[in-house]
Amino acid sequence: MSALADARLYGIVDLGYLSVDTAPVAAERLLEGGVDILQLRAKQMPKSIVAGLAEEIHGLTAPLGVPLILNDYPDLLRDVPAEGAHVGQDDLSVAQARAAAGRPVLIGKSTHSLDQARAAAEEGADYIGFGPLFATPTKPGRPAIGLQDIATAQEEVSLPIFCIGGIKNENLPEVIAAGARRVVIVSGWLQAGDIADAVRAARTTLGNL
Repeated sequence: MSALADARLYGIVDLGYLSVDTAPVAAERLLEGGVDILQLRAKQMPKSIVAGLAEEIHGLTAPLGVPLILNDYPDLLRDVPAEGAHVGQDDLSVAQARAAAGRPVLIGKSTHSLDQARAAAEEGADYIGFGPLFATPTKPGRPAIGLQDIATAQEEVSLPIFCIGGIKNENLPEVIAAGARRVVIVSGWLQAGDIADAVRAARTTLGNL
């Protein structure tokens, strides 16, 4: 849990932006830049592909002590050496995800309002994603929740809160000013000319926290 408590930058290897071949390369660059947590998000992919990628990427994260989180598929944690899973509002409950994993793991939950953030804490999540702050192609059809509730969420929810959704290095100062302490950046990093440099730039922006 100490790695989670100290985490500030959360990267996602998202196959919505990457191919199976380029995903490990992107993971390596995100780690080189200094992400504290890395998630593998492979919607619509066969579980065998997800498992294989997770094993390959875990070979990169483990020596650095960076937790690897699987988006959905907590049952794969019975066989794949990742540290946790992330579930959405319409997925398994936190308890169901832990049971599916079959071993002690981190379980994160997506939340889109203060009420959902509070509920996730009561449910026993280890951390939450809070957003989307801005409209994002990663979550089509999901309305942006804005920045106004970030500070309240930080005050009322004792879990690590990772703000997510349309955050880029360019608007990161605005997100921090609204009270964010931890952030997830997806396309802003994966589509950068130099992924590692983009992560380092975000780390510098967060440096005064």
